[in-house]
Amino acid sequence: MLVSMSVIPLVRNDYWVFRVFEYPRFQKLILAIIIFAGLIYTTKDFKMAEALLIIFLLGATVCYLFYQTFPFMQIAKKQVLRVNTEIPNQQLTLVTANVYQDNRDAASTLTIVTSNKPDLILLLEADTWWMNAVSELKSEYRYCVEEPLSNTYGMLLYSRLPLSECAVKFLVEDDIPSIHAVVELPSGQLVQLYCVHPAPPVPDENPRSTERDKELLMIAKLARNNKLPVIVMGDLNDVAWSYTTELFSKISGLLDPRKGRGFYNTFHARYPMLRFPLDHIFCSVHFKLVQMNRLPAGGSDHFPMYAKFQYEKDAVIEQHEPQPDEKDVDLADEKIKKTG
Repeated sequence: MLVSMSVIPLVRNDYWVFRVFEYPRFQKLILAIIIFAGLIYTTKDFKMAEALLIIFLLGATVCYLFYQTFPFMQIAKKQVLRVNTEIPNQQLTLVTANVYQDNRDAASTLTIVTSNKPDLILLLEADTWWMNAVSELKSEYRYCVEEPLSNTYGMLLYSRLPLSECAVKFLVEDDIPSIHAVVELPSGQLVQLYCVHPAPPVPDENPRSTERDKELLMIAKLARNNKLPVIVMGDLNDVAWSYTTELFSKISGLLDPRKGRGFYNTFHARYPMLRFPLDHIFCSVHFKLVQMNRLPAGGSDHFPMYAKFQYEKDAVIEQHEPQPDEKDVDLADEKIKKTG
């Protein structure tokens, strides 16, 4: 069963049954190691041929799962380099928080998301109640884009830095928005921001990942073609190590600051053994990392993510931009053309 659960995601099918097993990859790795070690210790209780086959399959599973999750371990190479010298007027501090629409502890959420004094705050799953409950943010965060919805896909963006070219777009589905805006750093440098929250592939909401993958890859193409430095943030409803997120990174050319630093699992906040990295902040090669943290949940089922980046002209030379090959481009085009 464990081997099957590890192999199923290799089938490039959008149906949720194939996609959902991408999520617990680290949990499968730990379980596979435990079972593998136990079988090695108790091999004498099995017929040799059967034992060797099971041990071989489990060993191969351990190696495969380790290969998939290794880039996000602290011993791996960091994809986004850390700054050497801080330049405050070139920095951008962000918090993305899925507040959980039915959560009514707005006071805790406000305390948490403002605790590190971010420049931008993105609140997801925000309805009109949430928009009213956090309205005090506007006294400090004068620039805002609000799209409250009652379907768990509402978005609220608040910024202390100037925003321009703000737009709420429904790229794939009529009731699932994304926010596009240009942020001006204190130095005057402009940064393109994309805020996203596509629907997950789950049987009671959207049985296929088609729409999610399509939106992410459309954003990826916009990011690749934009001449400005780019930040993409939000609840992608996809784990950091999935083939779709990897394809998103290649098509967009964006970097994942998680790589080489840890998983930063953000969902589910209430179940420690079932946590996955679903909330992301990607950046273009123009940025280096100052700091990144996972913040307390504050009554939500997601932990917010905090990141502080620094724009540096030489960063594009020092960091490697992911590049898609011909197959990646063809696959992305195929997914964008798909309909659910």
